[in-house]
Amino acid sequence: MPILHNLRVTLEMIKWEHSVFALPFALCGAMLAANGLPSIHQLGWIIVAMVSARSAAMAFNRLADATIDAVNPRTQTRALPAGTLTPAFVTTFVVISSAVFVLAASQLNRVTLALSPVALAIVLLYSYSKRFTRWSHLMLGFALGIAPAAAWIAVRGSLDPRILVLTAAVTFWVGGFDVLYACQDYEFDQRAGLHSVPRYVGIRRALLTSRLFHMLMLLLLISLVIVFGLGKFAMAGVLVVAMLLAYEHSLVSADDLSKLNAAFFTMNGVISVVFFFFLAGDLLLRR
Repeated sequence: MPILHNLRVTLEMIKWEHSVFALPFALCGAMLAANGLPSIHQLGWIIVAMVSARSAAMAFNRLADATIDAVNPRTQTRALPAGTLTPAFVTTFVVISSAVFVLAASQLNRVTLALSPVALAIVLLYSYSKRFTRWSHLMLGFALGIAPAAAWIAVRGSLDPRILVLTAAVTFWVGGFDVLYACQDYEFDQRAGLHSVPRYVGIRRALLTSRLFHMLMLLLLISLVIVFGLGKFAMAGVLVVAMLLAYEHSLVSADDLSKLNAAFFTMNGVISVVFFFFLAGDLLLRR
């Protein structure tokens, strides 16, 4: 069936399986809010909200960037510029995914429902940021960074400023690896007039910027452990994340970006899952 084929291509286009990037941090926020395990109802709808919001955001990004992708040699084979999918189908996918997100928010509490349009605006409108600011990497980071705060609200129905430490940590984590990823488009961004850290400071300094962002992330994770009174198991998780980040950065250099996809896709999924494992273990072992 054509619709099933188009849906499969859409899921491949948005890298649906990479929802693992932000989902573990959202679950961290939920578990911190519950001081353990949230209810099955809350957990289920948080996962639906996360996956649907990311799906809407990624598909919208492909729509917004379709004309740019068509002239970038690295992205010309993506579904929209290649003509494998139509803009109308992808637009429908964005609308349905957004509707599922709002439905999920409505099943959690009134505050999450009221804030759902704000969350959608943040995750969708990021796509235009590289047209006017070199700090679009941090805007992407914030779009994913609101996940733990949103999960906290989903469980508590209110916001505790402490969870914003995790929001900031995720913002710098994502911003750091997006700076790395943008190094691939250094020359294209210059020609196309798009804004990115690599375009303005060069690849070598962009790699240093990425490392700085990730150092800030680690400091924020240590602060998270302190403000929530977590234990040695959670602190061990920060140490493991630090080692994984060090390995990630060892994969790339200003003279060799050939392993960038391994650094971007594989290691960052591992980092988020590992930190969730240690934080969840710390919370559950204390009960």
